Amino acid sequence: MNAMPESGHGRDVSLCDYQHHMSRRTLLGAGGGSLMMSAIAQRLVRADEQQKTDPSRPKSVILLWLQGGPSQLETFDPHPGGIHGGDASAITTSVRGVQISDLLPQTAEQMHLASLVRSVTSKEGDHERAVYNIKTGYRPDPTLKHPSVGAVLCHADQAGADIPRHISIVPNGFPGRGGYLGAAYDAFKIYDPAQPVPDIRRSVSESRFEQRVADLYGVVEREFRKGRLQQLESTRTLHRTVTDVALRMMSSQQLDAFNVASEPESVLESFGDSAFGRGVLAASRLIEVGARCVEVSLGGWDSHITNHALQSAACDKLDPALSSLLKRLEERDLLSTTLVVCGGEFGRTPSINPAEGRDHWPHGFSVLMAGCGIRRGTVHGGTARTPVLDPDRPMLDVADPVTVGDLHATILKALGVDYREELETPIGRPMKRSEGEPIDAILDV
Repeated sequence: MNAMPESGHGRDVSLCDYQHHMSRRTLLGAGGGSLMMSAIAQRLVRADEQQKTDPSRPKSVILLWLQGGPSQLETFDPHPGGIHGGDASAITTSVRGVQISDLLPQTAEQMHLASLVRSVTSKEGDHERAVYNIKTGYRPDPTLKHPSVGAVLCHADQAGADIPRHISIVPNGFPGRGGYLGAAYDAFKIYDPAQPVPDIRRSVSESRFEQRVADLYGVVEREFRKGRLQQLESTRTLHRTVTDVALRMMSSQQLDAFNVASEPESVLESFGDSAFGRGVLAASRLIEVGARCVEVSLGGWDSHITNHALQSAACDKLDPALSSLLKRLEERDLLSTTLVVCGGEFGRTPSINPAEGRDHWPHGFSVLMAGCGIRRGTVHGGTARTPVLDPDRPMLDVADPVTVGDLHATILKALGVDYREELETPIGRPMKRSEGEPIDAILDV
């Protein structure tokens, strides 16, 4: 194996000593939308389930999802000067001895708040399968749909909120899903936070709206009871509870967290003038009011051609948003209870193809983690500066490799969730929350 470069490669370095979704138009006759049902479904799950996190300090996760496969060589694991290094240079960071790509200069200044795992490995090189793998911790299985990490967290921690607790901002076709835990745990989807959340304001006068609600109760209860046993006549149907929760949410102050326009102009500028930047800012606001998992997606990383140009453009959006998020969470004393995870479905090939691009590479890529339960200023694993590209042994030059399952076990342990616990699927099949083991070298719990 070739020698690993100095900045922490090859060793651990601690450098800082299936359910229906009904729309509100269906229920209230006043406009459609999935926000209400997502919040309602999450609040109607069994309240007696064991809570796995400390109720006095609830944990949350913000996932910065880099859709398409970010190049580790242009982000968190640069190898300038080597035959496969490409056009990116390495710059120093706020952690002595650790360098990252010069395409992320603002993030470099905040690296003392984060840790890097530079040796994630996967067996999935197809986008859709790899996304499923990274988001759930399991490879696709035709007999079972696994829940995403946000769904697992919300299932383990039943703390309530008036808004949805699992949210996907600027979704790209693969938002977090509830899997076998049920559609109640699917992420609620919104797009650019520059626009208001749709379908949460009454479109009629208050008196007419209240009359519609009253009429709804009568119609649905009457239809529900048709043909049912007499003892149901005195039973309050579930739709009334659903509607009551919807009405409380529509008037909740927590909805203001979606409104990033209320932030000072300087704050908006610091996160970047993009839907992604505004989404990351919204994520920090949503975590403060009770959301448990907020996923913000950034595309543009699939660089089979003109790799450097595409990776540079994507980094231009990632850099201000990621660095500002870490600073904001730290300044507001939220980083100790909020886990930030930044990565994509796989990396890019060490070799550059004839179209000046890099292709899919699941055999050694990087993920940044920061916040609750994660050591600061730590690097785990690494890839070789001059890799031996042996097709029979693609991970030959990866030091201290970790699996996607290990990554998930690490995330869950950092969040205070028992990653070993077995849950029961709807058909009675026992299934562990994670099939991996935590990366203890980066954990501080």
